[in-house]
Amino acid sequence: MTQLHFVINQEEIQNLINESVDNKIAKSILTKVFNELMEKDEYLENTAYQRDPNRITYHNGYYERDYTTKIGTLTLRVPRTRDGKFSTEIFEKYQRNEKALLSTMLEMYVQGVSTRKVSKVIENMCGKTYSKSFVSSLTKELDEEVKLWRNSDLSKLKIPYLIVDVVYIKVRENNRVVSKACHIAIGITEKGNREIIGLDLSSSESENSWSNFFEYLKARGLSGLKMVISDAHKALVKAIKETFVNVIWQRFQVHFLRNILSKAPKKNTEEFRTDIKALFKIQDINLARKMKEEIFSKYENEKKIQNSLDTLDEGFEDSFVYLSTDVINSRLKSTNCLERLNEEVRRCEKVIRIFPNEDSAIRLIGAILIDINEDWITSSKLYIRMK
Repeated sequence: MTQLHFVINQEEIQNLINESVDNKIAKSILTKVFNELMEKDEYLENTAYQRDPNRITYHNGYYERDYTTKIGTLTLRVPRTRDGKFSTEIFEKYQRNEKALLSTMLEMYVQGVSTRKVSKVIENMCGKTYSKSFVSSLTKELDEEVKLWRNSDLSKLKIPYLIVDVVYIKVRENNRVVSKACHIAIGITEKGNREIIGLDLSSSESENSWSNFFEYLKARGLSGLKMVISDAHKALVKAIKETFVNVIWQRFQVHFLRNILSKAPKKNTEEFRTDIKALFKIQDINLARKMKEEIFSKYENEKKIQNSLDTLDEGFEDSFVYLSTDVINSRLKSTNCLERLNEEVRRCEKVIRIFPNEDSAIRLIGAILIDINEDWITSSKLYIRMK
């Protein structure tokens, strides 16, 4: 499917979004920007009347279509092609998040839990009001799309590396607001590509919730697993070891490093902190073990940092497991890419604040993850280079 690449100054776009919906100038500018982007799309990259045996298609006029954005509904001039493949489908990816956010906000309004502020946000984001039947059809469409993605077949993928984490969100349940653990999983395939392969909500981050999440991945065909990368949450680690027999666990190094340094006083420990940070940059397991012993010898009489040393000793091997694998890559020691996903979830959660129910949370978060995943799987860059 043709992809439309948006290369726009983010600050300028945010300024447009912050404008009033009645600001016709802002609408006019954004309409012009989108129309110009479509003209320069790679699918229509040939100039008019250019003869090229490899040319994909030709212009065949234009047609108008409405495109709902955060500053209102824009009427765009969409190029028509002879093969018909440059169609409204190219907008689906870019509308999905907004549609999910819109339906969630409207759902809050319909259920009577909104405020005047929420009502204003809906008006500003939509540019017009929508009926309950529209909300129903919209949510049904999005729910089905997210459901298909969440239950997609994983058996055709060989996933040796799995990265897992949770982000907490607030959901309204039985007339009260509760915290929910949003479980997310990223798989790194045998080719070195990354894909978002799992999303689920639970009441808490417990051994049972993690076990259920892992069983859900296995039921969809997860196979070929060699390593799981995560933080050191006890319930999570136990669930990993019980669910995935003979699969090694890699402790997230950044969290572990912070944990070590937090046990040491901030004053007069600069040299110790430098040594510890240097240790975690080593990419050879034998050198890492040697430097660890040197650190213990160097600071064995420093009582103020004994807690830090004890913590290092306890978790050292688990945090350097990746150096003993066939593929030695620094990305296997962290959950950085997953934490960035969590940031995207939190960014959108700030707009909603409290999800009206679990379905709306899955709808919005699922839409966000689908979009990011599409970017990942269509990228020509490998996340990890396999041997």
